[in-house]
Amino acid sequence: MHHSLQRLALIPLLLLGACSLWPEYEKPAVAIPQAFKQADTVNGWKTGQPGDEQLRTAWWESYHDAQLNSLVTQAINANQNLVLAEANFRRAAAASSVNRSALWPTVTANGSATRAKRSTNAVRIGADPIIETYNLSLNASWEPDIWGRIRKQIESGDALLQASKADIEVSRLSLIASLAQEYFQLRVLDTQLLLLDDTLKALDRSKQVTLNRYRAGVATKTDVNQADALHKNTLVVAAETRLQRAQSEHAIALLLGKAPAELNIAANPFNMQTQLTPPAVPVSLPAALLERRPDISAAERRVAAANAEIGIAKTAYFPSLNLTAGAGYQSNAFSNLISTPSRIWSIGPLIALNVFDGGLRKAQTDAAIAGYDATVAQYRQTVLTAFQEVEDQLAAISLLSEQAGYQQAAIKASSDALQESTNRYKAGTLDYLNVITWQTNTLNNQRNLIAIHGRQLQASVALVRAIGGGWSNQLNAGSALNSTSQPENTSGQHPQTTH
Repeated sequence: MHHSLQRLALIPLLLLGACSLWPEYEKPAVAIPQAFKQADTVNGWKTGQPGDEQLRTAWWESYHDAQLNSLVTQAINANQNLVLAEANFRRAAAASSVNRSALWPTVTANGSATRAKRSTNAVRIGADPIIETYNLSLNASWEPDIWGRIRKQIESGDALLQASKADIEVSRLSLIASLAQEYFQLRVLDTQLLLLDDTLKALDRSKQVTLNRYRAGVATKTDVNQADALHKNTLVVAAETRLQRAQSEHAIALLLGKAPAELNIAANPFNMQTQLTPPAVPVSLPAALLERRPDISAAERRVAAANAEIGIAKTAYFPSLNLTAGAGYQSNAFSNLISTPSRIWSIGPLIALNVFDGGLRKAQTDAAIAGYDATVAQYRQTVLTAFQEVEDQLAAISLLSEQAGYQQAAIKASSDALQESTNRYKAGTLDYLNVITWQTNTLNNQRNLIAIHGRQLQASVALVRAIGGGWSNQLNAGSALNSTSQPENTSGQHPQTTH
């Protein structure tokens, strides 16, 4: 009895020893800058400090585009990558429940009836070689979590479940941002097509004027050919732009979970007469990205899961204890199966220890440690990537605004040069090649300005994506992205042509 008490007294010491095997989880440290170096380059924007709950805000509504809002709703309801992420979350939730079930005993009910013939040489003479056996039993088995293996499995499963939940937010944020960027690109192409259509009409009139001057003997055949070549080259540009629009529309269909044949988006050009200003996105402090970005949250949770896997691997060095118990009835006649003499029972522990495994447990532990180191590196890389993406988009927004100003000035200069060269050509003091040159330059400058505005909108979407989603404070409502307006003129200044 004394020895039994001593052995029982050793159990708490063993448990304490086992606990030391469990590596305590600590969130990996990362170097966090005090501020974004590009933040000061964006005029009029302020630093915000939003929390994780703002990931679900409908930030895309800040662009005040009803068509975009409708497309986002369709994408959230039907995008297959989002369906995949949600299915993976349900699978992770089921796996978490599986891990928890191991904390409880397993109880099984069994019933059997067998009829067998024994060898007549193996039974006494006169004994019936036919034997019938009936069994009815209830068995229970339970593995006490002495070394914490099951608890570590639960810890790992819960962390992976949280990571899977964050993956849904990653997929949703990526989906909406990709859709918004593709949609704005579609509107850029619509605006350029409207510009090209108006330009082609003007070039057609210019070509006719040149032809009339040739017939009157005041222009050369070369002038006519040059005007015709510019007209045809512009048709080529228009065809290429229509191809790009078709491909952009197909990409949007894929994001909506549809086949390209199922989607037709009506043309909706920007109104270039008004200033296209993307909504101002309040930039979070660098440290807030660790709370806002769902991909960072998912990476950190996978680090926690990998840390728990080390503890699971180390518990393999200790013996496993399985407590079993059973009770029931057994008889060779069904008529007296449920009776006191037919009762059977059993109870007892089963202890198993792996004495030799050829280095299996060490290899598994080493693999778990390496897996943890890999997830830490991935987490830190995700954080660094997040900082880079915010800096990239802040720089893009600042420099694109600068580009737009320069491009506006370039349009003014090329339009003035076009008007002057046209007047001099009519006066017979300038070759028609100069008119062609400035017509081309003016068209290219106008197309570039449209593209820059599109890139500004896409950069603002990319910044929203980089900071982890929406924001709580009310943003500027003055964005001139009214999708219901159909402008008559897309650029304010079209190429001037000779008449």
